[in-house]
Amino acid sequence: MKYNFAEFEEKWQNAWEMSNVFKVEIDKTKPKYYCLEMFPYPSGNIHMGHLRNYAIGDVTARYKTMRGFNVIHPIGWDAFGLPAENAAKQNNRHPAEWTFANIEKMKHQLKQMGLSYDWSREVATCTPEYYKWEQELFIKMWERGLAYKRKSFVNWCPSCETVLANEQVEDGKCWRCSSEVFQKELSQWCFKITNYADELLENTYSKLSGNWPEKVLVMQRNWIGKSTGAEIVFDVSAEQDKTGVDEKITVFSTRPDTLYGATFMLLAAEHPLSKKLIAGTKYEPDGLKFIEEITSETKENRTNDKAKKGFFTGRYCINPANGAKLPIYIANYVLIDYGTGAVMAVPAHDERDFDFATKYKLPIIQVIDSGNAEPLTEAYTGDGKLINSDKLNGLSVNEAKVAISEILENNGSGKKTTTYRLRDWGISRQRYWGAPIPFVYCDNCGIVSVPVEQLPVELPKDIDFRVNGNPLESSASFVNTTCPKCGAPARRETDTMDTFVESSWYFLRYCSPHHTKDMFDKDSVAYWAPIDQYIGGVEHAVMHLLYARFYTMVLRDFGYVSFAEPFTRLLTQGMVCKETEHCDEHGWLYPSEVQDGKCIKCGKPVKRGRVEKMSKSKKNVVDPDELLRDFGADTIRLFSLFAAPPEKEIEWSQSGVEGCYRFINRVYRLVDAHIELLNSNITPLEKPAGGVSVEILRQTHTAIKRVTADIERFQLNTAVAAIMEFVNALYVSQTELASDTDKGAFKFAIVALLKLLAPFTPHIAEELWERTGNNKKVKFISRADWLDYDETVLERDEVTFVVQVNGKLRAQMSLPKTISEQDAVVAALKDDKVQAHIAGKEIVKKIYVPLKLVNIVVK
Repeated sequence: MKYNFAEFEEKWQNAWEMSNVFKVEIDKTKPKYYCLEMFPYPSGNIHMGHLRNYAIGDVTARYKTMRGFNVIHPIGWDAFGLPAENAAKQNNRHPAEWTFANIEKMKHQLKQMGLSYDWSREVATCTPEYYKWEQELFIKMWERGLAYKRKSFVNWCPSCETVLANEQVEDGKCWRCSSEVFQKELSQWCFKITNYADELLENTYSKLSGNWPEKVLVMQRNWIGKSTGAEIVFDVSAEQDKTGVDEKITVFSTRPDTLYGATFMLLAAEHPLSKKLIAGTKYEPDGLKFIEEITSETKENRTNDKAKKGFFTGRYCINPANGAKLPIYIANYVLIDYGTGAVMAVPAHDERDFDFATKYKLPIIQVIDSGNAEPLTEAYTGDGKLINSDKLNGLSVNEAKVAISEILENNGSGKKTTTYRLRDWGISRQRYWGAPIPFVYCDNCGIVSVPVEQLPVELPKDIDFRVNGNPLESSASFVNTTCPKCGAPARRETDTMDTFVESSWYFLRYCSPHHTKDMFDKDSVAYWAPIDQYIGGVEHAVMHLLYARFYTMVLRDFGYVSFAEPFTRLLTQGMVCKETEHCDEHGWLYPSEVQDGKCIKCGKPVKRGRVEKMSKSKKNVVDPDELLRDFGADTIRLFSLFAAPPEKEIEWSQSGVEGCYRFINRVYRLVDAHIELLNSNITPLEKPAGGVSVEILRQTHTAIKRVTADIERFQLNTAVAAIMEFVNALYVSQTELASDTDKGAFKFAIVALLKLLAPFTPHIAEELWERTGNNKKVKFISRADWLDYDETVLERDEVTFVVQVNGKLRAQMSLPKTISEQDAVVAALKDDKVQAHIAGKEIVKKIYVPLKLVNIVVK
């Protein structure tokens, strides 16, 4: 009988839903387990990357449930975002309509995969019932100084027409649309994540190390970028024909020991002094052009640009160590958001400064002895003793750092300090489809928060999406309001929140999704949270994962939660990749556009490209709906879990999918062939009683042990391999069932097989659980208990001996555990393979290692 996946999968999905099998409530008699995959954006279609992520999480949730945990496994929708707004522009369709239609479609797709979600906890972040609470928290953060508005240069995507956080710029391009990003000066709201820099960094060592992938922790540590050094103040010398000091430049340096080697000063184009120093001088016209040119470039291009560009301001500053006058330049590779936006240039010991000094013919003074008397031809960045540094001469680098810091502190021109690469999180977005920021602007009162009792501030419906820029500004009913303080006319904030705000706390809302008195019910969160296992892509390392950690720490400090870290364990799954096909004339091609290795459009040979992440632009996507139709959900799940370890990329393989489909049918045939036995009154045998039962049960308990261990350490591919080996063994054993004890052992083995399969291929497991009558005791295998292996059953009466001749492996033998040394040597000498290597030779020595090895030495 063939396994009818279409019929059976729909049958069990309906049964689970009708019986609320996966709905959970607080149960303090059981240990809780919170399993969560990163929630999807409702784009309209589930892709293979989604399915792999959710399959990994589903195995974990189902397994932990069978192990006796009270498992919460929720799902929801990261529902705000620019694609919905773009769709509204293109189709004259409101983003909410587009979003909820996509949610319904994707929800259907997820249910077809047989995922064990508690749908009663579903949330969509675009609903006022959800974003009301983050508006309230925003106001509380503002009241405590953790939210503020400032004018600054920001990353601007011209295509998306909105600001991007530093973390959302990848290689100088927008993370969403790949457009070139440039700098633009805007007033925007920020969250003070820098207040938590130390704790965010420290916890990567003390709380997350060992439970998170080290590569993610390293990425976060580098992004936070803690540096220790000195803050040094340089007085700007008076302009010509004037006396006195009129400005100061503060720099941060991790190498204060090289201060005597500083020969010029560099400012970022955005630094407040860049325009101020040239104002009203002959340098101003060209200087302003230079500043405009530099600020129009992306930060990545500026720091990666090998061509160092500078503009002399005509002004000088004074080196506090030796009184030397240093020319002040504006430079392309100095960034305003790193350090102070000013750099003391030490060309002898910094490669970029060396290139700049060489280009502009500026002095190069070596202050670290390289041991080479020849003039420098490149920057020396090694260690050594101080030279040309007055009282610091002869000191080591570390000694000089301490000494110069003390000198600077004593004369009031500097101090020891720590700085960070991390910058405050700019959350303003100039778009409609996001959570409104709950503030108004009043000419009398300034910035005023919306009263809590008036929340949520909802998005208006009278929007013209055809306008350029921010559509919210087109809504007079939204923009025009009254001041909550004085009642005068006021203007609403039209920026909306970065969508990463919504994803920074959704996992807490799942604990009580229908709570109406606060963000969430604190007792529910105290029971369920933090998340025990979080699963998602590594691409979120310095965005979502960092923001969620910060947001949780804020919630802790505000008394909402008792913990600092939201995700106890993290797994970052690998991408699903597929080979690409490319035609020189027609670009990327779908497989259907290739025939006999040629493009069907032009007949030219097709180039097979690299195996890359599936993407619509590369036309190497696989449609999950087609796979569901042709192979069923269990096959897709099994392939995505078997093809590679969860953290590694998998290469799409049609033959691999077909192999998994054949395996599932093989399991079905094995059980179907013994339905009468499996429904008989023969008692399942768990302890061997002689005959074939010994080997059947040894294989069974071996499989239980291997699969259990592999699931626990997330080696799901090897867990599947162990199940496949177990099925092979049962196909052999089924032909040798001579007695009731043998049949009882086989019956127990089939029960074990179905339980091992249940987390991976739940539909066939449920169908066969019912067909074998096991549902009379426990209705759903999804709620059956996992099996523990018996170590005594795994023990064998025989052990494998290695037999060597002159130290080289010649044979292996299974011998009784109780065998004596003499009998083991005799058995080894009688082996045909051994005889072939000792015949006609003198035996010099016999070496015996108990229960392991016999080595025959001959000459």
